[in-house]
Amino acid sequence: MAKIISADDDLEISELIKITLENEGHTVSSFNNGLDAYQSAIKEIPDLIILDVMMPKMNGYEVVEKLKETPATRLVPVIMLTSQSQTKDKITGLKLGADDYLTKPFDPYELAARVEGILNRYHETRAVNPLTGLPGNVSIEKEITKRISAGVQFAVLWIDLDNFKSFNDNYGFEKGDIILKETANFIIDAVKNHGTVLDMIGHLGGDDFIVVTNCECAENICMHIIKLFDENISAYYSDEDRARGYIISKDRLGKVQAFPLMSVSIGIVTNEIRNFNHYAQLAELAAEVKAVAKEIPKSSYFKDRRKA
Repeated sequence: MAKIISADDDLEISELIKITLENEGHTVSSFNNGLDAYQSAIKEIPDLIILDVMMPKMNGYEVVEKLKETPATRLVPVIMLTSQSQTKDKITGLKLGADDYLTKPFDPYELAARVEGILNRYHETRAVNPLTGLPGNVSIEKEITKRISAGVQFAVLWIDLDNFKSFNDNYGFEKGDIILKETANFIIDAVKNHGTVLDMIGHLGGDDFIVVTNCECAENICMHIIKLFDENISAYYSDEDRARGYIISKDRLGKVQAFPLMSVSIGIVTNEIRNFNHYAQLAELAAEVKAVAKEIPKSSYFKDRRKA
């Protein structure tokens, strides 16, 4: 069954969670503060995290924010618990990336049912992405782990869309899904033309994609993806937005501002000059390298060439 981390400074609630979920066959590690829960999560990646909002050392909101910033835990589902029933508190947690919310006191049976539902969706999504049909997180992790264990040289491309959220907010989820499917097609075409039959294309979720390929193929694949994306993406905007080169939308804080048309950023990580011991180590570096590419104000790729 699932490996679950629970954090609540109320010992009675903490014990209730542990007993309820262990009776369902899960393994539960309990903590009385957010910092210890976060540190445990990044060391032993769980299947689910349950967080109280008000905790010492690091509150639940801060833990969620840190988890979503950490590549190895960014897709782990989170349920938040709180005695605060105001809508604004729930919205805060959900905007930070929480998957569900329970207000204390809660029914143990409801907790068990929600945990089961979230875990089922999580494992389904991790195996195959339902939107693009590409391999999901479980398959990606297995492929990279296999290559690390085999000691072969390989490259990982982390592909991310810039300004996708503003497009999604303005044009709607249906058109946003079309963009994601088209991006998947661009990547497939690039790998078909410049990769090998052993390459893997995966969809991490949202607007994040992965390609696992040979080191010598990586940059040509990146250039092909960028070419296709830049040649086609403007067609999905209105004439007005396309003519002025930006759209007006709200940022994550609700502030209205201008956002450029979408571009694509790609980070390349290889084991040519550095060794990786496990998937989480590579994923963390890939996210760092992708962040460098995103600082460039146009579609671009950036390859890590540093020694360990």
